[in-house]
Amino acid sequence: MRKIIIAITFFLLHYSQTQAQSANDNDLASSIDSLITTQFKPNEPGISVLIANKNGIIYQKAFGSADIELNVSMQPDMVFRIGSITKQFTAIGILQLMEQGKISLQDSIQKYIKGFPSKGYTITIENLLTHTSGIIDYTSMNDPDQYIERKDFTPNFLIDYFKNEPLQFQPGTKYNYSNSNYVLLAYIIQMVSGKTYHEYMRENVLAPAGLMNTYYANESTIIPKRVMGYIRYKRSYKNCDYQTISLGYGCGDLLSTVEDLYKWNIALLAYKLVKKETLEKAFTPFTLNNGTRTSYGYGWFIDSLDDVNRIHHEGQVSGFIAQEEYFPDIETYVALMTNVKTSDDTTDFSDNRFRLMNNIFELAIGKSLEKEVAVSDTLLDKYVGTYSATFKKNQTLTICKKDGKLYMDLSNGTGNQMLMQPLSDTEFLLPDVRRIRTTCDFVLEKGKVQNLIVTQGKKYEWKKIN
Repeated sequence: MRKIIIAITFFLLHYSQTQAQSANDNDLASSIDSLITTQFKPNEPGISVLIANKNGIIYQKAFGSADIELNVSMQPDMVFRIGSITKQFTAIGILQLMEQGKISLQDSIQKYIKGFPSKGYTITIENLLTHTSGIIDYTSMNDPDQYIERKDFTPNFLIDYFKNEPLQFQPGTKYNYSNSNYVLLAYIIQMVSGKTYHEYMRENVLAPAGLMNTYYANESTIIPKRVMGYIRYKRSYKNCDYQTISLGYGCGDLLSTVEDLYKWNIALLAYKLVKKETLEKAFTPFTLNNGTRTSYGYGWFIDSLDDVNRIHHEGQVSGFIAQEEYFPDIETYVALMTNVKTSDDTTDFSDNRFRLMNNIFELAIGKSLEKEVAVSDTLLDKYVGTYSATFKKNQTLTICKKDGKLYMDLSNGTGNQMLMQPLSDTEFLLPDVRRIRTTCDFVLEKGKVQNLIVTQGKKYEWKKIN
């Protein structure tokens, strides 16, 4: 009898937990629905979102349009370009070859790419994986041909395009994100495996992970449920500029769905692609020669959101933005994709979109969104001006007011036009600072602003000078 009572008690406890979980999931869904519908309209470019926890997918929806001209509604299983999220796939291909003993991460890249200049230093495969090679990002180079992104490129052309540029720093001494690193890694996969990069990746990475809707393709390939890309320009939408997929060889040439990215994460954590110790190394921030730790591992950024550890990446290409974040301590995964990317839009459209995406991540990890309050124009006007750092010489910040809102610029260039969201008459949040919660508190004496206290882990005092 006692066993039966215990079993019944356990069942009731499990049932109540399940009911509570469902209620929490419903609350999450309602909150996200409310957020997204404020920015994504049925006849405008859209978004696809997936959220999962240890129990599986708890939210998967799409909003907006996949094709405005044909009036096709966005669906959760549609295919997007995912840009730089491609890098983690390339990294896994390299790590597989390492596990097979075919390469070492400490090998010089000249061992596999004959004719690539050493520039006086040893540039290792690990330097490429961690963006510490010093090699210039070819996508940042100016080219006199304004239509160059419309041409089809071979891997050799891309490498020749940047290989003779001087190093930006000695390998291993600094971190600088460079797409060129992953072009070289993709080419090394091709040289070592004896197959094209795409062939190797399809057979050894995509297929074992069970990804049926993830593609290495080009513009002429017929891909079911491929969405159209758009840009926001001068307050209106336009078809995105043509940008050849071959430009992103190894660093940004994949297409996928939110669900396939989730399956990818599951396959990685099940060690279907590389061993546990290898994956753990990939998820570890790289340490520079001087002992400084970066926030990048092998194909992933590693940091935290509101003190919750996360492993993540973002991808941006013409007409598309993709983001995926995994929070290992709470076993939560989020993927989102949108088919619009701003061009030279002068409004705060882009900032608002990235804030919305960040809010989705916040809600997914159980954080409550801080609500904005109304502050009078008279008080906002008092905060406008220049502030000098009391903790560092010759450093200032400037606060300006535009359309009834405050924005901050830092003189050292690390922050420009950062929105200041009022939480009270004197406290403001900087939502554009995504990696660590940053607030600003104005100190007034007899109605006059004296100082500004910026809290970012520690408190920093700024004195108002005009």
